[in-house]
Amino acid sequence: MISPPFLNKGDKIGIVASARKISMEEVMPSIDIINDYGYEVVTSNSLFEEENQYAGNDKHRANELQKILDDSSIKAILFARGGYGSVRIIDRLDFTAFVENPCWLIGYSDITVFHSHVSRNFGIQTLHATMPINFPENSPQAIQLMFDALSGKDINIEFKPHELSKHGEMKGEITGGNLSVLYSLIGSISFPDLDGKILFIEDLDEYLYHIDRMMIGLKRAGKLEKLSGLVVGGMTDMNDNKVPFGMTAKQIISEAVSEYNYPVYFGFPTGHIENNMPITLGKRAIISAGSEGSEIKLSYC
Repeated sequence: MISPPFLNKGDKIGIVASARKISMEEVMPSIDIINDYGYEVVTSNSLFEEENQYAGNDKHRANELQKILDDSSIKAILFARGGYGSVRIIDRLDFTAFVENPCWLIGYSDITVFHSHVSRNFGIQTLHATMPINFPENSPQAIQLMFDALSGKDINIEFKPHELSKHGEMKGEITGGNLSVLYSLIGSISFPDLDGKILFIEDLDEYLYHIDRMMIGLKRAGKLEKLSGLVVGGMTDMNDNKVPFGMTAKQIISEAVSEYNYPVYFGFPTGHIENNMPITLGKRAIISAGSEGSEIKLSYC
């Protein structure tokens, strides 16, 4: 996988809205923080367009993103927020200039569309990390480590063991993101190649039976059997029906992959949580537990 150039102080970071609309009040705190870190923020006058729940219609959002993809002076593109809508514009985009001069694509949740598409089709690393809409509620560590990753500093992440984890060492490129978005990409040119990879998944505000349906769907499509390992981040604010499903989201995931021999770790601190740690997707990593299984550590190699 190709790594885009790391950032230096004074470099430009573009902010774009590919999905749900965002307001000036919601994005301003992040602009101040980015400036404080020594980077120049580039935004369009049309960043705050609205059409129903979207940041403008499909054509508008695609055009705004295309301008930034084509601008070789911009070293990172920070997606303003998720929601829904990125999949509606992915096929409108021309990545020719981006491939010639790759920059960092940063975001999570709905932005999994771009992470997966760029990985599968162009072999370029991206950064699964927080977004401007979340900056005010994020931990200082989550924001600091995002900028550390963008500047090329080594990032090692440790997290606690979970009773459902299946211990062992997993090694390979990390791919994945939001489970719902990944599920929606099956059969398209944007679904990532998972064979031999470490798959990372997270999700928010889903019904438990939806989690089960997605995991079974991925399994039946043959997408889970050849992983190097599975890492599960935040499964946040899950919903249940009046008649309980009978398992938690983590239990559902554990059951779906129980027949496979690769390691599975739960509780990775990434996703729709305050302490949303960055992951460089497309980069080789090793994830394993300590000698007594007291800590799980991700380190890149």
